[in-house]
Amino acid sequence: MTYHSRKLHLPFADVMDKLTENLKQQGFGIVTSIDVKDIFKQKLNVDFRNYRILGACNPQFAYKAISLESHLGIMMPCNVVIQQHENGEVEVSAVNPLESLDKNIRTPLLSELALEVSNRLRAAVDDLHRSAPEQHAEALPCEK
Repeated sequence: MTYHSRKLHLPFADVMDKLTENLKQQGFGIVTSIDVKDIFKQKLNVDFRNYRILGACNPQFAYKAISLESHLGIMMPCNVVIQQHENGEVEVSAVNPLESLDKNIRTPLLSELALEVSNRLRAAVDDLHRSAPEQHAEALPCEK
């Protein structure tokens, strides 16, 4: 599986905040947040490192994708993982929808849409090392 990834030497909470803002700048909202560390502690009584799975969704892209192929909902929302490694480094990884799009349903329109979603997720991850996210002219406004 291919994904967009960046490692940072920042506190976990700061990376979470920056990532959420960067995704918002790219038109994505967070629709799910799974705290794996907390779940493992509660359900398994296991201590685990900071590990969060965010489900990011851009409603306009989701609508277009499902309108083109009704089964694409199984790939939504786009997953982004934030994990803290033993050395303190925080890694952010986002799914690459262009690579995960099934070849059997790939059409030129779906490929174009998957490329746009992939580019925006990559921009959100790549901008994490900046003090403020770059304003991308093509970013859609985040609907609330």
